[in-house]
Amino acid sequence: MPSPASVTAFTPTTSAAEPTTLPAILGTYKRQAPLFVRGEGVYMIDESGKRYLDFVAGIAVSSLGHADAGVMQAMQEAMATGLIHTSNLYRTAPGEALAAWLVANSFASSVFFSNSGAEANEGAFKFARRWAKSTGHQAKHEIIALRGSFHGRMPGTLAATDRPAYRLPFRPLMGGVTIVERNLEELRAVLDPETAAAVIVEPIQGEGGVRIVDPEFLRGLRALTRERNVLLILDEIQCGLGRTGSVFAYEQLGFEPDMLTIAKPLANGLPMGAILVNDTVARVMQPGDHGTTFGGGPLLAHVAHHVVQRLSDPALLQHVRETGAWFGEQLQGIAERTGAVRSIRGTGLMWGMDVHEPASAVIARAFDQGLLLVSAGEHTLRFLPPLVISREELAKGLAILEGAIKA
Repeated sequence: MPSPASVTAFTPTTSAAEPTTLPAILGTYKRQAPLFVRGEGVYMIDESGKRYLDFVAGIAVSSLGHADAGVMQAMQEAMATGLIHTSNLYRTAPGEALAAWLVANSFASSVFFSNSGAEANEGAFKFARRWAKSTGHQAKHEIIALRGSFHGRMPGTLAATDRPAYRLPFRPLMGGVTIVERNLEELRAVLDPETAAAVIVEPIQGEGGVRIVDPEFLRGLRALTRERNVLLILDEIQCGLGRTGSVFAYEQLGFEPDMLTIAKPLANGLPMGAILVNDTVARVMQPGDHGTTFGGGPLLAHVAHHVVQRLSDPALLQHVRETGAWFGEQLQGIAERTGAVRSIRGTGLMWGMDVHEPASAVIARAFDQGLLLVSAGEHTLRFLPPLVISREELAKGLAILEGAIKA
């Protein structure tokens, strides 16, 4: 052992190229420079008063827009009770009312509330493995995801996310999770009834480029999972709750999943997610199998109950279907006029446009002109406006978009 005098003190050094001070918020996002201070309808407003038309909606979160009167009133009603948090050791009326609404309006028999979409998917993986053990197959634990998927950035969901850049820095990833091509024959080879617990799939792969998974393939997958005694989890975190023109995207597919995860627009900006489960899954879950401190608290649940009733309004859903179809036609017109677009795909108010140049360049030029856009890959622009947006507001944004593509 060296003597104290022989030990060299270690002093961390800072490269000349590195900043000497770091931002107070950890730098996991490249944030735009303006400071946003207000929201009104389909606009966000920065500290200088400049208004930006919002085609992002907080990444499919603010489906009722900003400063919606009904949402604001629901928040005030909840806060007026003084009961913001109780933990899940106790019953509250808002949580029970929201769960009852979700059960009454879906395939589910029970609901678990979480704080986010990633947590909902992580919980669904646990539920699947808990159910799998009840089948008598002790090796039944594998979670299967599909090529192009994005399910979150937590240990389990990252393993089920097909984005190499997201995965590489965090290897080794959680075991027992496999990504398979969107091909029924390959799935037949991996869905062993004795080892496979669940398949998770997004009906529309949002982060994966706004790619609609073929409904015929999904129906075949549903049949295969039933045949092999494997659960089917649908991840509708981005495409659910009205985004495609129905309350849930699975309603347009002609089958029901075993579990469904939702989050983003559930409380129109307040952090909330949920796992909807059928009777088969619900019956195996026991007290202590899973938990959350904040999930389904009375403030969030009261607001979410208001939001889901609004998002299920038949008039709003018709608006999404009709306006979404019109929006897709307008995007096609831009593609034909500019010659700078490779492809367009989407449904409802969820669309993707592949451009020749990096999407970030178009996003930056549109931002300068007061339009907020988000990408879904290096060359894909993603459009997720509030569901309450009008054709006139969409047309204004489309004009800015076309100018940004041409510039």
